[in-house]
Amino acid sequence: MGTPDFAVPTLIELIGQGHDIAAVYTQPPRPKGRGLAAEPSPVARVAETHGIPVRTPLTLKDADAQAEFAALNLDAAIVVAYGLLLPKPILAAPKFGCFNLHASLLPRWRGAAPIQRAIMAGDGETGVMVMRMEEGLDTGPVLMSERVAIGRKTYGELHDELSHLGADLMARALAALERGSIEEHPQTGEPTYAKKINKDEARIDWTKSAREIDCLIRGLSPIPGAWCEAKGERLKILYAEPVSGSGSPGLVLDDRLTIACGNGALRLLRLQRAGKSVMTAEDLRRGFSLPKGERLI
Repeated sequence: MGTPDFAVPTLIELIGQGHDIAAVYTQPPRPKGRGLAAEPSPVARVAETHGIPVRTPLTLKDADAQAEFAALNLDAAIVVAYGLLLPKPILAAPKFGCFNLHASLLPRWRGAAPIQRAIMAGDGETGVMVMRMEEGLDTGPVLMSERVAIGRKTYGELHDELSHLGADLMARALAALERGSIEEHPQTGEPTYAKKINKDEARIDWTKSAREIDCLIRGLSPIPGAWCEAKGERLKILYAEPVSGSGSPGLVLDDRLTIACGNGALRLLRLQRAGKSVMTAEDLRRGFSLPKGERLI
């Protein structure tokens, strides 16, 4: 049960391990691209390639959907970024239960955007956890976990790392479950919630510190991209680095695209103009001059 790219490595790993996959549940095709043609989810495309039946219910709350799910006679359901809530009859149907791969160190960053929120908050580490699902939001006991340092990774980089690490972790958890050697541990610590990214959050406030803005930029890179306005047009900032410097927030301090922040400064390294390809700072300097004294807003 999964939908986006993040869930694909787990499905591929389960197929490779020889598990008997009765069906794949995923979100229905969504309009995408300039023509807004409906496209199947990344998980659906992989399932179809391997001849696995695909189901795309709009809800799992009605009796018919629950009966269809129960009729699969599952040993376990594996859930990775599916996008639908699983009501109690669904959770109770598989013999061993439903198991979720979550991209955070629970109970920190329960919810929809754990990878982005961990970076945006300046966390030093994050990870992936396999948990037995309950009716609450990411509240079940943890079976296995792996930790990784965040460092200066972007959302895109950390997303890919955790998706592959999580696939291996889920495979190991299922193997231990089959052997009967799995141990469950309750979540400990203060919960925090990873709410969906609001588009208003993506606009850069240059009055904040260089560290805060750097975390925002990396947490939203490459999608949706933190942005500001320069010379009357929108400019996405996809990567930058904190450097020494000071000045009025948003002011271009030199020809190396050093921008003053509320505390410290950032050097812009990877950017994208509206409707254009991603550019390095050198590309930008050649085709879109931001001279010293210009202001980003």
